[in-house]
Amino acid sequence: MSQAKLRTDRIDLVPLADEHLEHEIELDADPEVMRYLTGRARTREEVEAAHRLRLEAAGRVPGLGFWAGFVAGEFVGWWILEPPERADQGPVEGQAEGQAELGYRLLRRFWRRGLAGEGARELLRHGFEDLGLNRVFAETMAVNAASRATMASLGMTYVRTFHQDWDDPLPGSEQGEVEYAITRDQWLSHRATHT
Repeated sequence: MSQAKLRTDRIDLVPLADEHLEHEIELDADPEVMRYLTGRARTREEVEAAHRLRLEAAGRVPGLGFWAGFVAGEFVGWWILEPPERADQGPVEGQAEGQAELGYRLLRRFWRRGLAGEGARELLRHGFEDLGLNRVFAETMAVNAASRATMASLGMTYVRTFHQDWDDPLPGSEQGEVEYAITRDQWLSHRATHT
C-alpha cells in the first residue's frame, strides 16, 4: 500500500516528494520553528539529509510516512505518521504492532490557525480507519505548551515524561520530553463526542 493523498476542509495532504525540498528548507530555516527540535535553524545540507530520511520513512511500513500540507495551493508545513524508531517508544503490552508516531511542523505564519490539529486529526482518522492502527503516540519537549495543547485537543492523553541524553541540551530540556497517546477505542469515543 502506497501513501494515500488526504484532504481536510482546508488542507491537501500529499505524500512528501523531492519536489517539496525547497519548502522543507524554508520551514527548517526558521529558528522559532526549530526552537524545540534543534534550537537553531538548519543548514541546507542538514535539511537535504533530513529530507532523504523523511522519504525513506514511507518505505518502512506501508501507508505511513510524511505528508506535505497545502492550503489553497500554498505550502503550510508537514505531518507524519511513522513507525516507532526507539525501543522505548510506544511500549504498550500487547500492542507492539499497529503503532505509529504522529508529528507536525508548520511555517510560523500559519501558526495559531488550527491547521496543526486539523491535519493531525486527518492523520489519526487515516491511521485508525484506513491503516488499522491500534495506537498513535506523539512526543515533544515538556516545555512546548503549544504542541501539548494540540495533542490534548486531539483526544491524546499524557503517558509519561522521559529524559534523553543530548550532546547540546536545549533550554528547558531539563524538564524532559513528554509522550501523549490515543488508542483506536479512545479515538472513536473522542470523535463521537467532538463532531
